[in-house]
Amino acid sequence: MKTEIEKSLAVLKKGGLILYPTDTVWGIGCDATNPEAIEKVYALKQRHESKALICLVSDFKMLNQFVEDVPEVAYDILKYAVKPTTIVYDKPIRVAENLVHENNTLAIRVTKHRFCSELIRKFRRPIVSTSANISNAPTPSTFNEVSEEIRAGVDHIVDWDRNKKGGSPSAVIRLANDGTVSIIRE
Repeated sequence: MKTEIEKSLAVLKKGGLILYPTDTVWGIGCDATNPEAIEKVYALKQRHESKALICLVSDFKMLNQFVEDVPEVAYDILKYAVKPTTIVYDKPIRVAENLVHENNTLAIRVTKHRFCSELIRKFRRPIVSTSANISNAPTPSTFNEVSEEIRAGVDHIVDWDRNKKGGSPSAVIRLANDGTVSIIRE
């Protein structure tokens, strides 16, 4: 794992893209603070920039560094969630502007995946996590289902969990600072 983290860190620091396993599905990742890297993700996925991307953080401390005001209920939701859960927060800070939705929100998941947590902790910044597929194509549930186009479009493919059975996308909850809670995806 150490070698794969080092290779991934080198690519992320240069503004490159990685194809990597997450706590849900295989993802395309980049530095969430680098607007040029985020543009590369949109281009590779052939996705319009108005469609938001998710990013991953390693823990609650990092979450607090990138959201102006994390509602208290978020900690309970994440603590008791039975599956990976992404929360859409108001007023993200310290991330690239082209990662933030036009309504000033950002979807963030605190990952519990061993590789992701260690990578993000060492990188000291959130990383983008979007499914490893072209927009509107089916989400690959295993590494073997990731298209050649996606594989060829990244700078590094992580050699970890390639034989793992596929997961499913995370639950997504919108948690507004006014107390409104909306379930976007179960």
